[in-house]
Amino acid sequence: MRRFRLTVQLLFTIATNGYMYGFLNGKIYRGSLKYACVPGLNCYSCPGAVAACPIGALQALLNQQGLQIPFAALGFFFLFGSLLGRSVCGWLCPFGLVQDLLHKIPVFQKKKRLSNHHILKHGKYVVLILLAWAGSMILFGGFAKIPAFCKYLCPSGTLFGALPLLSANEALREQAGGLFFWKLGILLAIVLLSVKIYRPFCQYLCPLGAIYGWFNRFSLVQIHWEQERCISCMACERACPTALSLHEISRSSECIRCGKCVGACPQSCLHFSGTHRDEPPRV
Repeated sequence: MRRFRLTVQLLFTIATNGYMYGFLNGKIYRGSLKYACVPGLNCYSCPGAVAACPIGALQALLNQQGLQIPFAALGFFFLFGSLLGRSVCGWLCPFGLVQDLLHKIPVFQKKKRLSNHHILKHGKYVVLILLAWAGSMILFGGFAKIPAFCKYLCPSGTLFGALPLLSANEALREQAGGLFFWKLGILLAIVLLSVKIYRPFCQYLCPLGAIYGWFNRFSLVQIHWEQERCISCMACERACPTALSLHEISRSSECIRCGKCVGACPQSCLHFSGTHRDEPPRV
């Protein structure tokens, strides 16, 4: 299961950031595919990105003149949320992959959560409201009509967008100022924290995860628990990278459906939607 998920993550990241000419000349792809979104946090400004980020698209629609409801972005979230929930985070997010790989580095004593997780986990909802929504909806002052999340916080944009563009474009390097170094600091903090804590950005700051988390209870993709076959060994809880209880797996808005619990279950009583219940676990 782990190898299969890693393969999917790598292939999806390569496919959605496969415009190699952009990395070579330091220019952003602006073809017709950029009008479409990919489900994960995939920066529009990445020189290799062939499609747009849904959070960036949402802010762009909100930033249009006048007060308009962004039906296209909301429909996109409803479609992928109702189909996949936070499976998007676990399988189709390039920045999620980066955090997964960083957490594999064999240094530091690993932790699944930060202290005060029960409070800090709401940070992503605060970010969603204050940066992705309120920052775009305020109609007065200097903070009006700007993509606040992308401009001030998003570490994925710094990693996949700003750094490759600056490395390939001398003119851009000369213009880099305080805002770039602010975002670089955020990225470095997330990178260092990811080595010790499992996916800190996903757990505490990502507004995309906050949106998809709302769909977890009723999305098409679920991890089902056959309680009558369970021997209460708690192998699934030990395997869960976000420290969820057995009753929270799949239903909690924090579950990214990585499948580690499925692979760890010795009785095969946990399985994804559509898989045969007698199928042996694959690790």
